[in-house]
Amino acid sequence: MSLRFCQLLLVLRRDVYEQNSIYAYALVKINSFALHATVKAILWAEMIFLHKNFLVLFGLAILMVTTMPVSRGDESIKQDDGKGNPVAGKEKSKLCQGCHGEDGNSISEATPKLSGQYEKYILKQLRDYKAGIRPHEIMNAMAIELSEEDMADVSSYFSIQVKMKGSGSVDTDEGEKLYLKGDRSQMVMACVSCHGVKGKGLTPDTPMYPVIGGQHKDYLLKQLIDYRENERANSQNSIMSRIVRPLSDGDLEALASYLAAQ
Repeated sequence: MSLRFCQLLLVLRRDVYEQNSIYAYALVKINSFALHATVKAILWAEMIFLHKNFLVLFGLAILMVTTMPVSRGDESIKQDDGKGNPVAGKEKSKLCQGCHGEDGNSISEATPKLSGQYEKYILKQLRDYKAGIRPHEIMNAMAIELSEEDMADVSSYFSIQVKMKGSGSVDTDEGEKLYLKGDRSQMVMACVSCHGVKGKGLTPDTPMYPVIGGQHKDYLLKQLIDYRENERANSQNSIMSRIVRPLSDGDLEALASYLAAQ
């Protein structure tokens, strides 16, 4: 991706979101490693210049750059490439399908949909369950029996299913506002900057930013609360815990409602 392309995105930004979402949109569209981090820093610097709370925003700028992927050795890259066999994964995921559904569309509100979720994200969660980094009594026991190949295959199978869809009805505008614009008064970033329009995702090449639009509301709300209360701490550099920490129960409920409808 060229610097010229990045500049064009900024020129066109007025047609995408209102003032406070301009930079979020530009950030998520720039997706190469070194250039991505550099341009992110530049855009955040512009925000720092525009807003009074420059020290807090400067800290967020540093956080965004430090959470970008870095170059690693061949062995690590090979492990993380997430290229499993979906045909094999269909058979290996039979037990998973009992809760998550044959095509990844679970019935229970407490069980996440996996249909169309990014392969690398599912794979990371399985690794975290297996290692005990993400505690869950059932999933820890399930994942510990899986090999690296098994996890890659299962992840691949669910990732190729039709992307999860929500109910289509939203009972509040507050969730949409928070998702698209964040909350400057609390220094909360816009969710769209990492999770994409309507939560449908933007970065399938990293395990960091999952598809969340169309996910079950109860599941989403529990994860947001767990992040806020540090009950779940497996996001890179604890970025999710930092972002949602200032938000109230009502804020999190509104966000979950908005996303579940997408």
